[in-house]
Amino acid sequence: MTAPVLFGGLIGAIAWNLLTWWWALPNSSSHCLIGGVAGAVLATAGTRPIKWQAIVDKVLVPTVAAPLVGFIVAIAIMFALLWLFRNASPGRLNRRFRRVQLVSASVVAFSHGSNDAQKTMGIMTLALYTGHLIPTLTVPLWVKLASALTIGAGTYAGGKRIIRTLGMRLVKLSPVQGFAAETAASTVLLSTAHLGFPVSTTHVITASIMGVGSIERLSAVKWGLSFNIFIAWLITLPMAGIAGALAARGAALLFG
Repeated sequence: MTAPVLFGGLIGAIAWNLLTWWWALPNSSSHCLIGGVAGAVLATAGTRPIKWQAIVDKVLVPTVAAPLVGFIVAIAIMFALLWLFRNASPGRLNRRFRRVQLVSASVVAFSHGSNDAQKTMGIMTLALYTGHLIPTLTVPLWVKLASALTIGAGTYAGGKRIIRTLGMRLVKLSPVQGFAAETAASTVLLSTAHLGFPVSTTHVITASIMGVGSIERLSAVKWGLSFNIFIAWLITLPMAGIAGALAARGAALLFG
């Protein structure tokens, strides 16, 4: 791992992340980072340094499995809620779940940090270690705080386009559906974080939302938009890899 590889990987991740944000398509920052770094390594050192089996076991398999599990768990939770509150007034139920949803949304935020912030902390620590600024691969406290504050600030400043896509354009969520989707997503994300799998928070929450939407009726989910999101997911690793490779080669030429 060298400075050009780190630089290229980050530039590749940022470039594809910003592009999908501009298109208002929910995308995986984790896969952007993995693809960017892998592309940077390929461009500067070839195929040998990459641990392909680890990418398959820890990235590709969880990438497919985690959203599928989120989809199924969301359906199960939604069925359970519909049965438990089958005699409740819809208006009163939605008012109550608006308050309860504050809790489930907070758990999603925590699970997001337990997953995505770890990668940010990891790449920052690796950069410090590569530059001989810290003696061991131990995450400094200021790196943890910087990651948490920056992810929070980014969500606050730039998340509205994605929120609109997930909360209104993909499925029009009621408070009950929102609670079910958030509970399903946070359950999956906390489990994968515990197991050490760098899954996509975005993929899991999107699949969970599609799961609760499909309970009402299949037409409630905008499948055309879902297809666009799916295509963006498929090409994230290679596109971030290409951007990372170009940036790494440029950095190697400029800075030796």
